[in-house]
Amino acid sequence: MSNATMERKEAARLPEGDVVRVLLEQHARIRDLFDDVKSAQGEQKKQTFDELRALLAVHETAEELILRPTAKRRAGDAEAEARNHEEEEANKVLAELEKMDVTSAEFDAKLAAFEKAVIDHAEHEEQEEFPAVRRGCDEEQLKGLGARLQMVEKVAPTHPHPTAAGSPAAQLLTGPFASMVDRVKDAISGSSGRT
Repeated sequence: MSNATMERKEAARLPEGDVVRVLLEQHARIRDLFDDVKSAQGEQKKQTFDELRALLAVHETAEELILRPTAKRRAGDAEAEARNHEEEEANKVLAELEKMDVTSAEFDAKLAAFEKAVIDHAEHEEQEEFPAVRRGCDEEQLKGLGARLQMVEKVAPTHPHPTAAGSPAAQLLTGPFASMVDRVKDAISGSSGRT
């Protein structure tokens, strides 16, 4: 059974709208998209990468703004800071990938290393952060976090912004403007900004 399948099964055991359920479902989708990018060719590869890029940008922003403050209280400063640092590094690599030719061998090599880092990050969240958040919150709080996370995702930037990544304060200051610019850029280019 694939890890994406296991994440979907775990998510299905949780109440609808629970923040951990939402994030597990997104982790499974991210794994699927990495597989799809690796197997696609030409314009389909570019479109699939654009979808992956948008999902990762939105997902990480929402985690930093909504999940991370709760994780900091429930799992500790060190755990929250480690995840924010990983997201900051991932954002830099995602920005580099976005500028590359998706048909190049260099892109494929960088994507493979990036995928490993993203999967390692997700597994740390699933094994360390999510259990602490679930233990420290009741069902109503988890659903409230899930609703807030999904609201933030609707207005989050769809492209990487390395200068704001890893810092919730910077995300709050630059996020709304960056999101507006990203969504206009997506509309003009026809790239996937949908999440």
